[in-house]
Amino acid sequence: MAGRVAGKLALVTGAAQGLGAAHAKLLAQEGARVLCTDINTSGAANTAEEINSGHGADTAFSIEHDVTDVAHWDAAIDAAREYLGGLNVLVNNAGIGVAGNIETCKLEDWKLCFAVNVDSIFHGCQKALPLMREHAPGSIVNISSIAGLIASDTMPAYNASKAAVWMLSKSIALHCAKNNMRIRCNSIHPTFVDTPILDGTARAHNLDKDVLMDKLARQIPLKFVGEPNDIANAVLYLASDESRFMTGAELKLDGGISAM
Repeated sequence: MAGRVAGKLALVTGAAQGLGAAHAKLLAQEGARVLCTDINTSGAANTAEEINSGHGADTAFSIEHDVTDVAHWDAAIDAAREYLGGLNVLVNNAGIGVAGNIETCKLEDWKLCFAVNVDSIFHGCQKALPLMREHAPGSIVNISSIAGLIASDTMPAYNASKAAVWMLSKSIALHCAKNNMRIRCNSIHPTFVDTPILDGTARAHNLDKDVLMDKLARQIPLKFVGEPNDIANAVLYLASDESRFMTGAELKLDGGISAM
């Protein structure tokens, strides 16, 4: 049987590990060819190699990609054209969090958070849309966060940047629809997911990883922390033609937090 995204040509940012690697692997498993990009060149290459070992040579490729750099985006789109033969799925997954409340957050950290989380999507969509139009129908999937919908006093930069991703996604969706591009744009809003980011969080707070996981799980109505494929399954749905009537929407994958 053909996969759910058979024949799709996908670019996934932040694909070296965690959610990005999960997105790339699942898309490839379901029939897409994938360009894995990351500032972590070796990590992106490892993801592509793992995909190719399971699904055949030339299923996946990798490049170094600083998503805050416009020239890197030009190179990434050129690579999609060269390696994949086009582009019709863009997964803007790369993102960071920064520390500090409104009094302690440093301005340079605020700016970096917006550069990685928001500017990257502006650059990526602006650069990708001409090529995606040539290979429509297409889908843009932007990874936001439940923190873009529900605020915390401890992370104003992350809250604000992920809220910007949410609203930017809607504007892009409406632009594409108004201009009959046949390209959809949606955002995904996860809560805590078991990725290497949580390993760093545990170290930063001098906590055992299991202790941290239990603490986070207690904040979630479903009482467990998500796995990367819980988010990748949503990316797969939005990348596929199954979601052809869905644009400008947000998928909340938060275990029920936003229902409280």
